[in-house]
Amino acid sequence: MLFEGEHIEYLNKDIGVIVSPTHTFGTDALLLASFAAPRRTDAAIDLGTGCGIVPFYWLREDCENLAALELQEQAFHQLERSVKLNRAEEQLKIYHADLREFKGILPFGTFDLVTMNPPYKPEGTGILSTEGSDKIARHGTVCTLEDVSLAASRLLRFGGRLAICLRPERLCDAVKAMQRHNIEPKRLRFVAQRPDKAPWLLLLEGRLGGKSGLQALPELYIEGEHEGYSEEMRKIIGTYYDGKGGRA
Repeated sequence: MLFEGEHIEYLNKDIGVIVSPTHTFGTDALLLASFAAPRRTDAAIDLGTGCGIVPFYWLREDCENLAALELQEQAFHQLERSVKLNRAEEQLKIYHADLREFKGILPFGTFDLVTMNPPYKPEGTGILSTEGSDKIARHGTVCTLEDVSLAASRLLRFGGRLAICLRPERLCDAVKAMQRHNIEPKRLRFVAQRPDKAPWLLLLEGRLGGKSGLQALPELYIEGEHEGYSEEMRKIIGTYYDGKGGRA
């Protein structure tokens, strides 16, 4: 069932995600899902999942041991309908909870991968969004990088990975927050629109209990030499469908 303003974004001919004006997804979520790249049998969870694009992207890649957590009620029920739409109840478990208060809801020390697209702005900075959902998504009013790192340190097994995406100006904040919770940053990649533009996003991965040593990966460019997406970006996005067998 779709409500007013909702539609389905198809990730391939079999998997679709219900999106709404309030709970949709952007390029950053697709980049995070691709960057994290769980193995097929990894136990992977996306925190603050919103419409669920990250776990559904992994579902498209044939991952089968997935979970997602979402606090906002409207987003959770939207996600719930997407799970039913895809008949993914066995592969994707969903939880309606706060990432700061999940004791007794999620098992500690059992996940190979935790991801989150956290609020880009610390609380008290910038012009605060007026809509409740935007305020939660864009500003650290409900969770902070500290909260995300603490949650991940509890959920991950030793050697497990935390992957996040952020604005570049928050790199130092993210590194410090991870290290305070025994998560050592191991991989870093910046994303730019094209080579002549400054990066607008970073992708960062840390390992619980990892040794020091950060690998800086080549920049990822959204646009190609000609009009449209770069070749790498096309591979990340994959093929979208209009739900009738044709490409969108």
